[in-house]
Formats: sequence, C-alpha cells, structure tokens
Amino acid sequence: MDIILTSLINLIVFVLGAAIGSFLNVVIYRIPAGLSLLYPPSRCPHCLTRLSPFENFPVFGWLWLRGRCKHCQAPISIRYPLVEAATGLLFLVVLWNTANPVEMIGYWALLSWLVALAFIDLDTLTLPNSLTQSGLVVGLGFQIARGWDNGLNPATVSHALMGGIIGAVLGLWLLDIIAFVGSIALGQTAMGAGDSKLAALMGAWLGWKYLLLAGFIACFLGAFVGGGAIALGWLQRRQPMPFGPFLALAAGLTALWGETILNAYFNLFFPTW
Repeated sequence: MDIILTSLINLIVFVLGAAIGSFLNVVIYRIPAGLSLLYPPSRCPHCLTRLSPFENFPVFGWLWLRGRCKHCQAPISIRYPLVEAATGLLFLVVLWNTANPVEMIGYWALLSWLVALAFIDLDTLTLPNSLTQSGLVVGLGFQIARGWDNGLNPATVSHALMGGIIGAVLGLWLLDIIAFVGSIALGQTAMGAGDSKLAALMGAWLGWKYLLLAGFIACFLGAFVGGGAIALGWLQRRQPMPFGPFLALAAGLTALWGETILNAYFNLFFPTW
C-alpha cells in the first residue's frame, strides 16, 4: 500500500512539474518576443491553429502527435517535451530531497524561474528584467515564509528577510565586480548586466553564504565548459557565451545540496575543524 501511495504521489508531482514546464515553454518563447503570456492560447507557430487540451498535454501530447502539428504537419521542436519532462524530474528531485512543505514549494518556484531564465539566455543572450526582478521579489517572500515557518516570531522573520536582502545585494555587487574586472582583463564586455540581476535573485533565495558557493560553482562550470568548447573549436575565443545557464545550474545544485557540498569541502580540506 505504501508503494502504491508513494508511486501515486511521485506521478502527481511529475505531472505537476511537467505542466509547469509546459507553461515555461510559453514564457521562454513569448517574453523575449514581447508577447502576452495569456493570449492567444497555445497554438501551432506555423499554421496558428489553436491546440486542443489533448494536443497540449505535457510530454505525451508531443509523443501522440509524433512531433508534428496535427493540422499542417509542421515539425514541433523536441525541446518542448524535453523542457516539460526536465521540469517534472526537477520537481521530483525536490520532493525526494526536501521534507519541509514551505521549502519544497519554494524550491519548485525557484527552479521554475531558473529553467525559464537559462533557456532564454541560451536563445537570446539576455535575461529579461521582468523575470529577474519578479524572481527576486518572490525569493524575499520565500525568506519571509521560511522565517515564519521556523517560529511565529517577528525576529525570526526579520532575520530571514535580512539574510535574503543581504544575499541579493551581495549577488548584484559580486557579479558587477567580476564583470568589471573581466572586461578590463579581456578588453571587451565580459558579462551582461542581466547576470548580476540573476545573481541578486539567487542571493534573495539562497542567502549570502550559499550565494557565494553557487557563484563559485557557476564560475568553475563556466570556465570548464567554455575552455573545453574553445579547445574543441566549438567556440571562438572572443565569442560571447551565455553565463545564465551556469548560474541557474549552480543555484539549483546549491539549493538542494548546498549543505552537503560545504560539509564535503570542509571535511576534505579542513578535517580538524
């Protein structure tokens, strides 16, 4: 009975995440284009025919249609079901690693913002203010909710909120400093203004300590992947590369396993502490 219940909960969470992923596909496409998120309803981008609820069902709708529009037979990008499935899996990972309901819902929201921002940056090399700013505000709201959940004490709530504010300010300053130093070293713009705003969003959700960890992970991943891409000839030395996806990945890793990563680091390099 427990296995059946657990499987049912996992299925519900995956479908919920996939449905959110379906909406994120709309966000990823429409916000950079300056289009409304609500109107018109989902439709084929080629023949503009409105999709039925079954055609629009996350993941399985694309499989049922075999990757083509039912009406005009135009191909539908495989990225749509991949984003939906990936978001569903991320929701499951949060479920499996978070026991507190407030943190679970909060991290679902954080990962949703990060997925949208990462793909928009991959597509357009931009990080829209509408998403970074709204994500920052929701992140501070998350800090208030988590502080309230830890005890019905105004001091606890204000402490949690202040941690988010400090993290946001530090994220903004830290990425601006890195961008300034990088621009001087490279002789060209090293980082877009949106990256520092994304770092501020991360600080609001993670607090200053975990923001520093996420920033280190992002820089390491960016340097490793960027250096490898240049070595393999996939990227020119001065060709711009989106940094948002690395920040998003680092923020997700830190949100779920930040404490584990820090403990492993200190146990490895400072075992006597």
